[in-house]
Amino acid sequence: MSDTRKKTPWKDVPEEQWNDWRWQIANRITTREALEKILPLAPEEAQVLDKSLNRLRMAITPYYASLIDPENPDDPIRRQAVPTIAETDIKDYDLLDQQAEVHHSPVPGLTQLYPDRGIILVTDQCSMYCRHCTRRRMAGETDRPFSRTQMEACFDYIRKTPTFRDLLFTGGDPFTVDDDTIEWLLKEASSIPHLEIVRFGTRTPVVMPQRITDNLCRILEKYPPVWLNTHFNHPNEITPESKAACDRLARAGVPLGNQSVLLKGVNDCPYIFRELNQKLLTIRVRPYYIYQCDLSPGIEHFRTAVAKGIQIMEYLRGHTSGLAVPYFIIDSPGGGGKIPILPNYLVSMSDRKVILRNYEGTFTTYTEPEDKISHCPEHCAGFCERQRALSREGMIPLFEGDRVALQPETTARKRRTEGQGNS
Repeated sequence: MSDTRKKTPWKDVPEEQWNDWRWQIANRITTREALEKILPLAPEEAQVLDKSLNRLRMAITPYYASLIDPENPDDPIRRQAVPTIAETDIKDYDLLDQQAEVHHSPVPGLTQLYPDRGIILVTDQCSMYCRHCTRRRMAGETDRPFSRTQMEACFDYIRKTPTFRDLLFTGGDPFTVDDDTIEWLLKEASSIPHLEIVRFGTRTPVVMPQRITDNLCRILEKYPPVWLNTHFNHPNEITPESKAACDRLARAGVPLGNQSVLLKGVNDCPYIFRELNQKLLTIRVRPYYIYQCDLSPGIEHFRTAVAKGIQIMEYLRGHTSGLAVPYFIIDSPGGGGKIPILPNYLVSMSDRKVILRNYEGTFTTYTEPEDKISHCPEHCAGFCERQRALSREGMIPLFEGDRVALQPETTARKRRTEGQGNS
């Protein structure tokens, strides 16, 4: 039994129950009265908590609650799990569906923002409802998996879309569904010839590591390649239990990545992020993304300036292993996808010299070749033609010579030109 658990109301719970993920879900803290039994609440907190719960329901697994320091009102675990009155502060620029997932949903439950990949929503349930949740428009709405009929329609769409090669199961948290459903999902995905990889997005290794059972790992191992991204935000979340869960997944051949969210008052410190990412590597989890906090309603108090994320990247690049340096990402509002943001390492350039700076502030030059024209090797010509037929979006038409310009559908200049007809 961990030292933190010995100080909680669950200290007498038998190990067999504590280590059962179904028990963890069944005994989540979901009410103010239950929360008051484990955390001292200031009078004003108790008064406003119910208002916050009207924005997004609360659910905290006993395991995750046991990591909270009850004496510290600013504890980083607490800030991610316990509602505050700040969640009722809705800004005019907040977006209920920032990624426009509903707009980009060809069938219910499936979102496709990119030509070769998309997501299937498996459930709206999470074992713990993060207070910074971006999909709060639907999270916890029913606390149940979506129907197989709905998900079968998603798979049918993918079967009819040959460019679709990469599928992410998410929700809610897909690992809150039972093992039989997980296996059914993987069987369906593996039956689609052009679907090359499957991914899961789950926070259970962090907030309910008991879910990563030997049986679940055996199922994942049967359907390679399965990739998994989890969601550690703070070094305090790396515990013997979460380490053991990640170890079981890694031993089952599941590559592990981590997607953190930059959160004010939780991890908006470059040194915290450096420690988090270095510790993640020790448990075989590769830092993948740091997300700028989204414009979802009620999470303004978590959002930092973008400049803070750039500063964090400065403190990572060159100051730790490249394996510990993720991408810093802004998920563009409106469904435009993920945009990587980096400090500027390219200082200037001429036709022969590129001037760069490194993490120390040292300036250096890289000499371009005299012959700067590249051509695809002859042996890849057929391959290139097949790839061109699959995707012609973004900058590719400009590079390939199909277009000389890309412009918005509606501009003042375009309206003026159209008004002139052919004159």
